[in-house]
Amino acid sequence: MEEHPQARFVVETLGKAGFVAYYAGGWVRDFLLNHPSDDIDIATNAPPETVQALFPHTVPIGIAFGIVLVIVEGHQYEVATFRQDIEYKDGRRPTRIEFATAIEDARRRDFTINGMFFDPFKDEILDYVNGRADLEAKIIRAIGNPHQRIKEDRLRMVRGVRLACRFGFEIEPETEKAIRSHADELFPAVAIERVWQEFVKGHDFGKLRPMLIKLHEFGLLGAIFPSIKEVSLEEIEKRLAPIKDYPFKAPVIASVLALFPDRELSFQIEICKKLKLSNLDQQFVSFLYHGRGLIRIDMSQERPIPLSEWAYFYANAFSPISLQIIAAHFDLRRRTAFFREHEERMEFLQKSIERIRNHDPIVKADLLIKAGIVPGKTMGALLEEADEIAINEQLHEPAPIIERLKKSPLWPV
Repeated sequence: MEEHPQARFVVETLGKAGFVAYYAGGWVRDFLLNHPSDDIDIATNAPPETVQALFPHTVPIGIAFGIVLVIVEGHQYEVATFRQDIEYKDGRRPTRIEFATAIEDARRRDFTINGMFFDPFKDEILDYVNGRADLEAKIIRAIGNPHQRIKEDRLRMVRGVRLACRFGFEIEPETEKAIRSHADELFPAVAIERVWQEFVKGHDFGKLRPMLIKLHEFGLLGAIFPSIKEVSLEEIEKRLAPIKDYPFKAPVIASVLALFPDRELSFQIEICKKLKLSNLDQQFVSFLYHGRGLIRIDMSQERPIPLSEWAYFYANAFSPISLQIIAAHFDLRRRTAFFREHEERMEFLQKSIERIRNHDPIVKADLLIKAGIVPGKTMGALLEEADEIAINEQLHEPAPIIERLKKSPLWPV
């Protein structure tokens, strides 16, 4: 097996103190699927206070639920005491827990494939929920009563769909029926940030597109985004078809916004705010929106686009990914011509692009002062015009640019 000396040390330390401890949950599933992972959670019968006493570096991240973060040589492990969740009221977390046995702990978990333990010293799988059989059969099955599991934490509906799409598994019929039955109950029980994290995980495994489609099929996507609740599954599949060609490094929100083609920028920003995304994500969405508009104008020849406008577009750090996203909506032949056109233009404007990125215009304020221009609004406008002249006429020395400026209506008489 793959070695994890720090995780083994945690298990060994607990064992020497007279407790049992196992690797738990997703790591065990991935181990059986031969998907290497360093993300190890540990389950034990040691009380959280004992865990804290045994290790010098701990953080009580969920002490009320028996969870302690143990840090060993920079590696972090969530160590959770075996427990039963006694009562749920808000569809998110238990109001009361009791410490329990490994069997009882396994039975409180979400899906059978996530309910197994692994003993790293005996090299043994402990499976009290038939997770291994479902893993081999490629089935996502809720542990116990699927309706009860979902009511305990309604995010499990989204997670079940994500896992099914990640691994190419089928969702067992009773579990699927329960998800469909409770889809409209996702909110307000679940915080939107948790849903977004499921989207991010789906993207990270290259499965966001099938995940979004399956979420719509089960009624969950309409619960998250009510404006598309009545959109047909066929239309959703059509809207999401291009995202398979989006660059992997594209912000996840770019793929999500493919669900809302041709919507105005204000709507897209509202989606970002609903999902509580960062200002950087919102800046990207705004840049991509304006980039699409620029490309649309260029292709329709609605108006000539000056080289200066292209130079500033290309100089932006979001430009390369935005071009790839825009191109993904074209057929292959058109895409090839599109990239060739922009590569040639970028090469032609390279010096101007570098100056923009380095904040190094050819004509600066000191040159205008020498020419008799007083600092103020007029100088600012002349500096902007000088920059446009330099780029549009590809002039790389200040003298001819200033001569051109002197003929501008902005130049003081």
